[in-house]
Amino acid sequence: MFSNSPGRGWNSLTPFQKIAIAVVGLLLLYFFITSVGSGFLSPGRLLAVAAILLIALPVHEFAHAAMAVALGDPTPLRQGRYTLNPLAHLDPIGSLMILLVGFGWARPVQWNPRNITVDHNLGVILVAAAGPISNLLLALLAVLLIRFGLGADAISGPFLAFFIQINVLLFVFNLIPIPPLDGSHILFALLPFDTYNLRMQLSQYGFLLLFAVIFLAPSLIRAPASAITGMLFRLAQ
Repeated sequence: MFSNSPGRGWNSLTPFQKIAIAVVGLLLLYFFITSVGSGFLSPGRLLAVAAILLIALPVHEFAHAAMAVALGDPTPLRQGRYTLNPLAHLDPIGSLMILLVGFGWARPVQWNPRNITVDHNLGVILVAAAGPISNLLLALLAVLLIRFGLGADAISGPFLAFFIQINVLLFVFNLIPIPPLDGSHILFALLPFDTYNLRMQLSQYGFLLLFAVIFLAPSLIRAPASAITGMLFRLAQ
């Protein structure tokens, strides 16, 4: 996920958005409590979640930053986001979502499209797509490790399987065309008209729409993720 506008963070949220996040936090806590003891906290899954938080999410955000820098914008460098250090990227709520539901987010990388050396819309698409593609590549890397014989024991096997599943979920999740996810930037860049007003309107309710999809229509995420994961597992055989 990335942002091409400054001033993002908790203090920039409206009271409505803060209340929505608080409600979702309580729902997540309930989900966590009721899931304990059901295999939810297996060693393989916990190791995969740790790898997502320490590797996949930092790689995702670094991919955004690296693409922006490659296109001529030094903003991620100045803000310390051109790094694989997890502490520079992790978001508390997004990290908790990774643990509980398998998909979440990190802190958006900020960049300035006015600094890039290519067409504005093309640059937006390239920067936005870099993050989700990095997750798909990490899933493919795990598939290769399985094909080379790793993942045969009781811990590494579930670890690699969960790592593939969560990276694919992140790939699909971030392509949802709801602000502030990467898919919304790609969609707005592809639309043949000025999207400023549309972006502003959707951004006001982005968090609410996002959580509505997660809790009320999870199949919109799970179905394509399951199809992609199935293809990857077949490649691993």
